[in-house]
Amino acid sequence: MSSKVPAARAIIVVPAWNEQLNVGDTVREIRAATPDIPVLVVSDGSTDRTADCAREAGALVLELPYNLGVGGAMRAGFRYAVRHGYTAAVQVDADGQHDPKEVPGLLAKLSEADVVIGGRFTQGDETYKVRGPRKWAMVVLSKVLSKVTKAKLTDATSGFKATGGRALPVFAEHYPVEYLGDTVESLVIAVRAGCKVVQVPAHMRPRRGGTPSHRPIKSMIYLFRAGFALLLALIRRYEIPADESLQAKPGPVKEGAVQ
Repeated sequence: MSSKVPAARAIIVVPAWNEQLNVGDTVREIRAATPDIPVLVVSDGSTDRTADCAREAGALVLELPYNLGVGGAMRAGFRYAVRHGYTAAVQVDADGQHDPKEVPGLLAKLSEADVVIGGRFTQGDETYKVRGPRKWAMVVLSKVLSKVTKAKLTDATSGFKATGGRALPVFAEHYPVEYLGDTVESLVIAVRAGCKVVQVPAHMRPRRGGTPSHRPIKSMIYLFRAGFALLLALIRRYEIPADESLQAKPGPVKEGAVQ
């Protein structure tokens, strides 16, 4: 599949917190795989050289003064995308676990959906395994969110996603910053706003380096927090317009310094 996607239409957003060991190589790999799509690294209150390494690799960089978490970093990225006239944004993690060669596949699916999830649990793919309470939580979340979204989801917590159509301006204003909000609650918000969610197969790779954000000893805590996040998302009321005028609109793209 061709990787040519008009630069004025799509942008890749990379949330990064203290990822100086990985972000440079990740940006270079993204640019090699999708040379026509600009890369925006959102340095989420990093205290190391994350921002400098991203710039040196050729990315636009948005620096947040405080660590807000993935949800806060992505909301900033969505706002940048809307403000600069993009109509699609793809989240790619800074640690190198997502394969940027699969980005065009996610973007292509936006022709029929507003949110496209890259599902890591592809049938026959043994490269990514989750066990114990963390796996139980993922299974339950996926089953419940499959019913909520009316789509078959096997990996509702995947961070490899493409956002476009109605979802992009909604996420720019309402993307949740709470724990697991960027995965669980964001899908509920998308559905409440009348967005369509689909999943396509994706592959997960080992981290290039550094410390993973979830350690095995925290799996049981993850299970309970995931359940609470889902419950909160389902009972919370959202003041989101659901009319056809809510669409990302293409416009001129500024390739200079991030404002």
